[in-house]
Amino acid sequence: MSVPTLHSAVTLDRLTFTWPDGTPALDAVSGSFGTGRTGLVGRNGAGKSTLLRLMAGELTPTSGVLAATGEVAYLPQQLTLDVDRRVADLLGVAVPLDAVRAIGAGDVDQAHFDAVGDDWDIEARAEMSLAEAGLAPEFLDRRVGELSGGEAVLVAIAGIRLRRAPITLLDEPTNNLDRDARAKLATMVRSWKGTLIVVSHDLTLLELMDDTAELYAQTLSVFGGPYSEWRAWLDAEQEAARQAEVTAKQEFRKEKRQRIEAEVKLAHRSRTAKKAEIEKRVPKIIAHGRKMAAEVSAGKLRTEVGAKEDAARTALDEAGRRLRSDASMKIELPDPQVSRSRRIATIGDGERSWIIQGPDRVALIGRNGAGKTTLLERLVADAGGVHDSARMPPIRPHGGAEGALEESLLNPEQPSTSTERPELTATALTDRIGYLPQRVDGLDENRSVFENIADAAPQVPEKELRNRLARFLIRGATAERPVAALSGGERFRVALAKLLLSDPAPHLVVLDEPTNNLDIDTVDQLVEALRAYRGAVLVVSHDDAFLARLDLDLTLEVDGEGALRNAG
Repeated sequence: MSVPTLHSAVTLDRLTFTWPDGTPALDAVSGSFGTGRTGLVGRNGAGKSTLLRLMAGELTPTSGVLAATGEVAYLPQQLTLDVDRRVADLLGVAVPLDAVRAIGAGDVDQAHFDAVGDDWDIEARAEMSLAEAGLAPEFLDRRVGELSGGEAVLVAIAGIRLRRAPITLLDEPTNNLDRDARAKLATMVRSWKGTLIVVSHDLTLLELMDDTAELYAQTLSVFGGPYSEWRAWLDAEQEAARQAEVTAKQEFRKEKRQRIEAEVKLAHRSRTAKKAEIEKRVPKIIAHGRKMAAEVSAGKLRTEVGAKEDAARTALDEAGRRLRSDASMKIELPDPQVSRSRRIATIGDGERSWIIQGPDRVALIGRNGAGKTTLLERLVADAGGVHDSARMPPIRPHGGAEGALEESLLNPEQPSTSTERPELTATALTDRIGYLPQRVDGLDENRSVFENIADAAPQVPEKELRNRLARFLIRGATAERPVAALSGGERFRVALAKLLLSDPAPHLVVLDEPTNNLDIDTVDQLVEALRAYRGAVLVVSHDDAFLARLDLDLTLEVDGEGALRNAG
């Protein structure tokens, strides 16, 4: 493993945390984070967010020691905002800013000078921080409620930078950010001064890190390099471990076989000696001497072959411990039986429309607030109004090739001259649309996990359905728990399973920012499942790395004017 950044900013020594109900979250975790930029990765439920909350002082360790070299600033995964407060409050500069302004207006109260301290340039610095977030100076005095979710996250991060905390913790900061906002965050990260520890599944962000830390099986390990280098090292190490295990298994089998052969040989000698003694072919004293010598020889042989077998077993155990036994989702989607000529839906902007048919893969991109989620909701809501034309041969404007998505121009002779914002349109041509929204709802909180899933697949036998659920890591007691008792990650897996295991299978799977709640390994599984799915897929995402792996047929962008355009 590469050497991580030197000099520790945060040190953990057998850090343990147990929730009030007795559920362990972290158990005797030791390690340290360097003074540079570190990406913290690990599976959902590994304890990453809990660890950040402990470092931030929001939680108190059950036992063990946690030491930081300076003040810690923390941005949680779910940012709770008072929408009626000013943006200056979100930046954390309201008190010195108001004091500077009061002094400038002639109020010489000593309390104002105490509030300012050395921050006489606070307004200029605050405006520069707003610029980093893509906001104009006048936003300082506006309400937080006027910001989008992504803008609020960027302002909060800019505020942390402005306060110059020596150590900063960010928990999944890109979850609510569109492409432009992610680019602004990347710019901040590249020039970050001080220690930065980021929990994220965003591969682009993780590539900006100096080190990569992993929390796995209650062990914190740190690699000197960004995520891609760490992943390459881990894959190589696991391949070497697999080869070592194969070799160790072969050696163990050989030593075990040789021990058995030795035991057979010793047993044969013993039977021969007893037969000779019974038949009195040699004098008794000689037979007794031979017996004693044979027992000594047998003891030595057993010790020798037994030691070799034990050594081979130990080597096999050590090789096995190097191999990870991760439980990962194995998503196998049912076949929706959709022909390539089957029209599934149309989406448009009043000027142009696009047909989704067969197993098309379509991405819908655009800035936050552009109307992407609204378009998806209209499509899903329209799924009840299906008519027979959905089963008719597809319309092929301009002689497009069979199986390809086509752009059809509505009234091409009379292009729209209206300056009003276009209205996005969506028409469902099937009633079999599965939808997973950003906010995981639609589950009955009081019913069990299994009951929720069974509602979506009433024709599937219970045993088969439980087997399918197990591929989503939902098995045993977990399947019988009420949804209300699930963690966020577990809840998302249940919602995903309910969507993807529904029977009959959906003709169109619609996903709105699906990677926000998934760890990297689960995203890998989802990508493979969607690529193999024989129905259509429509996905909204700001995660370019995720979209690039889906073999998209079409990418549609909602532009700044609210119109749709083919983005590739």
